[in-house]
Amino acid sequence: MGQKKLSTSDPSNETKKKRRVGFSAVDAGVEAKECIKIFLVSSKEEFSTPENFVIDPVDLNSFFDDDGKIYGYEDLKITIWVSSVSFHAYADIKFQSSSDRGKGITDLKSALQRIFAETLVESKDEFLQTFSADKDFIRTTISNAEVLKNKALNGHVTHSNCHAEAAALDSEVVRMVAGSMATGHLYSRLIPLVLLLVDGSSPIDVTDPRWELYLLIQKKSDQQGETQCRLIGFTAVYRFFHYPDGSRLRLSQILVLPPYQHKGYGRSLLEVLNNVAISENVFDFTVEEPLDHFQHVRTCVDTLRLLHFDPIQHTVSSAVSFLKQGKLSKKVHSLRLLPPPNAIEDVRKSLKINKKQFLQCWEVLIYLGLDPAEKHMGDFSSIISSRVKYDILGKDSGTSGKQLIEVPCECDPEMSFVMFRSAANESSTVQMDDNQKNQEEQLQKLVQERLDEIKLIAEKVTLHRVKC
Repeated sequence: MGQKKLSTSDPSNETKKKRRVGFSAVDAGVEAKECIKIFLVSSKEEFSTPENFVIDPVDLNSFFDDDGKIYGYEDLKITIWVSSVSFHAYADIKFQSSSDRGKGITDLKSALQRIFAETLVESKDEFLQTFSADKDFIRTTISNAEVLKNKALNGHVTHSNCHAEAAALDSEVVRMVAGSMATGHLYSRLIPLVLLLVDGSSPIDVTDPRWELYLLIQKKSDQQGETQCRLIGFTAVYRFFHYPDGSRLRLSQILVLPPYQHKGYGRSLLEVLNNVAISENVFDFTVEEPLDHFQHVRTCVDTLRLLHFDPIQHTVSSAVSFLKQGKLSKKVHSLRLLPPPNAIEDVRKSLKINKKQFLQCWEVLIYLGLDPAEKHMGDFSSIISSRVKYDILGKDSGTSGKQLIEVPCECDPEMSFVMFRSAANESSTVQMDDNQKNQEEQLQKLVQERLDEIKLIAEKVTLHRVKC
């Protein structure tokens, strides 16, 4: 019987047998805010050196994929310039390479179009030409607008500092009503800045004539002696019908362009709107979901107005005197030393300040009247604490009121709870768990934040009165 001959192993075959298959790492992507820079520029010179004019968007990531990331690019850098003259935009996109590494390749052009739409131009040269070709864009657009106020800003445009530059500039507020071609064309140019800089905003309906734009315009002469108009801020206001034949004004959007912020221009716009509300005798003037900073400015402005409103001065003095007596009962806490209904109505009719805003200012007025406030801070803090708890928990914030109990659930643990109300005289036997203790700590934190806010507003109001 013959034996099977074994072949000698081939080194090359051995190498082939041991060859390994490699897999590239899945694309982790890059957050939009990490690779995009946006600059607001007003000239060709600023285009070349834009570092001082950077825009800080509220949320760039929301314009891209669900997780806010860009995929398929290596060393991606996107630089965007926005003209403050014509509000056109140009994007310079640079990257080392692009490839699909498991997450696809983000369509950058479409993503930027979602933000800038028709304002996005194709080339750098086209963008630079807009500084001369569209230099009169604002002036011609507002040529038929209603002029509401001319004002040379003085050194009191801020709470604490005098800005010589702002003092020398003339500003003008004009009103444009939606429904016209001019208003629609202008607002379409402003939409990208609204989306980038106004938190939680969405474009208004420019075909609805109940929308009104109030534009803060800066006028100055150029080197040739021609008057140039610059838009430095604007607000969008909706005019609601109020039965039987009146109206209500609600501020929906307000934006001061970054180079002009913290110089009193936002306050100037707000004062104009207050004057419009009074002169046109609307029912009241409200603000849609104000951000903390705007609400702070608004309360400072309204508190100053209320300090000069004679019909409520006796009411404020009475409340302050009562608080200074000390030893306030829980019943008084629950009443929160509210102003009487006739005072609330007088303020609404004369100053167009609604009840909710008046009560915000009322607490500041009481604090100002307690001077020196430190002596009475215990009782004042109790009143603020009761008010904050009332606003969050409702009138039954004690142990015999509403009870919120978490229960196990496989669906969504964070949204699993049962609420019940105890009987009128039944004391609660439910033990407070850690989450409820945390809620109490959070309430105390909110109370302290409100107290700090009241003190800060009072300081700024007092400083303004001293300067004036």
